[in-house]
Amino acid sequence: MKSEFENFDPNAPAQSLYSNIFGLPSTLENSDVVIVPVPWEVTTSYRPGTALGPELVFDASMQVDLYDADHPGAWKKGYYMLQVSTDIVQLSEDWRAQAEIVMDALERGEDPEHDSGLADILRQVNLASTDLNNWVYGQCKRLLDSGKKVALLGGDHSTPYGFIKALSEKHEQFAVLLIDAHMDLRQAYEGFTHSHASIMYNVITDFPNVQLVQFGIRDYCDEEVAFMQSHPGRIRTFFDRDIKRTQYEGQLWKDICGELIATLPDKVYISFDIDGLDPKLCPNTGTPVPGGFELEEVFYLFHKLREAGKIIIGFDLNEVSGEEYGTESIDPIVGARLLYKLCGYL
Repeated sequence: MKSEFENFDPNAPAQSLYSNIFGLPSTLENSDVVIVPVPWEVTTSYRPGTALGPELVFDASMQVDLYDADHPGAWKKGYYMLQVSTDIVQLSEDWRAQAEIVMDALERGEDPEHDSGLADILRQVNLASTDLNNWVYGQCKRLLDSGKKVALLGGDHSTPYGFIKALSEKHEQFAVLLIDAHMDLRQAYEGFTHSHASIMYNVITDFPNVQLVQFGIRDYCDEEVAFMQSHPGRIRTFFDRDIKRTQYEGQLWKDICGELIATLPDKVYISFDIDGLDPKLCPNTGTPVPGGFELEEVFYLFHKLREAGKIIIGFDLNEVSGEEYGTESIDPIVGARLLYKLCGYL
């Protein structure tokens, strides 16, 4: 056990004013797992609030009991969350306001290509998103190069692009295991090149050594299906409808997970949009969709991944919100427990 944890009582109430995430006496130096918070939601297309995710999950984490039957005592290796950047918070708010001008114009049927003012706003928002990606890349690469295991806590689902870029430079081949209601395979949705709805399109387009396995998809468009079908060797999709139908006909969850795991290479990156869960567990997320998974179903999947010898090289958790009810909503409570479980498997 690391010396800083020797006198720590995991059974005592969390001292949130004097501790890091989950109430741990963690520092950057004494922690194996470092969580990078990215409070960014510039291109969110339905409901805002996900930029609050890192702070809401941090607050809710103080109520997470540290005993985990899947890996008791893993917290002793140290989980540390970097401080939320107030600069990124402000930039997200400023550029979100600009992006909404474009979104409102599109809803009125206006085309930015035929309006120089709108086109300039769109160009500037896209440049701001690129700057955010470069910032995330720099943060994650520095931590990876120092030997840390890295996780990312968003924000909307556009935020892990820079992290996946850093991993693609470090690992010869790996798969992104996407747990999500959506494919996120739209090309520059609403004109935003790094839209939250375009993250996996950008990953497949920009990082040829990365595969994509999608699990629980249930809300998608023709464009995304066509893109998926045009990349049969790189994209495999397990649709929520098909998963449910096989369950109705008697297939065990164990076998469904086994079929998924059989498609994965040895190294896996988990990209988790919380709307992959049943919306009763995340009612305030940006784009909730009926259907989805129970929390224990995905925990079982993680267990089977480890049992199969897969190596989790990183993960992101995104789209946790709670704007309407603040920390009293269930979304950050679920998000904090999901984050804790993922940290243990990492």
